[in-house]
Amino acid sequence: MIMTDLSLQQKRERTTKIISNILNLNVIPKVVFELMKILDNPNTTAGELNKIISKDQALVTKILSVANSPLYGLQRKVATIDFAILVLGFKELKSIISVISISDALKNKTDKYLNQKEFMLHSYMVGAASKKIAKDMGFQNSGEAFIAGFLHDIGISVVHRYLHSNFALIFDLMENQKMTFRDAEVEVNGMTHEEIGSFLLEKWNFPAEICDAVLNHHNPGKAQISPAMASIVSVSDYMTQSLKVGELKLDKDNHLDDYTLSKFNFEKELDAEKFAAKYKDLFWEQLEFVRFLN
Repeated sequence: MIMTDLSLQQKRERTTKIISNILNLNVIPKVVFELMKILDNPNTTAGELNKIISKDQALVTKILSVANSPLYGLQRKVATIDFAILVLGFKELKSIISVISISDALKNKTDKYLNQKEFMLHSYMVGAASKKIAKDMGFQNSGEAFIAGFLHDIGISVVHRYLHSNFALIFDLMENQKMTFRDAEVEVNGMTHEEIGSFLLEKWNFPAEICDAVLNHHNPGKAQISPAMASIVSVSDYMTQSLKVGELKLDKDNHLDDYTLSKFNFEKELDAEKFAAKYKDLFWEQLEFVRFLN
């Protein structure tokens, strides 16, 4: 049994306390906070932005890698940050910098519980698909859908790195008591990875729409702010399993809720399989451009 002396609420409070301590750690580089601040300033010039980004050559390399990926489908190669700023704009750069920085900060060593390369590939695939689907559905800011999709499972990464013994207990429950991943999460942590991820993103001042989508990507019908975005992330997550590209083993019990089925005019999940087939080329194209995650 797992900590039977603790109630569900006590487990939840204990996990929240540990996660809150992460906020006090310098997990996000100082240059990134500096970038986020000036990107939100309408008076910021391209020259000022370029100067700050250029302080971190690793970040420069990754930004250019993403800019040249099929995610944006640009006709010309982006070889400099100046050109990236010109063709992508501040909003898209903010999306790219946000996901790169957080994914780098929360990386842990691969072990038998979680393969980091597979996890980051899954995150990127869901982000890329969310961006494309949002654009196809007429969303004005598909960049936010990319962020929500990329960071939808950030709670898994947080638990694996900062609550590793709990992560091991979760797997023990899955293997020996045949629990689903999310049921085992609640049993051990008192909360799910969606709740943990949304909690951190909210504390890091991410837009409410993104936090809400991350919180409800397994149950978009419960979303209070952006159920449509949550449903896009849910479908993109489901598509990785359907297409067997960038899938996450922890998602083997993943299903689409009634709201998502209705939003996409699916009568049943089989319709989602047909929908996924339309994006098969997108998924395979992205495989060649995930080096920036490693």
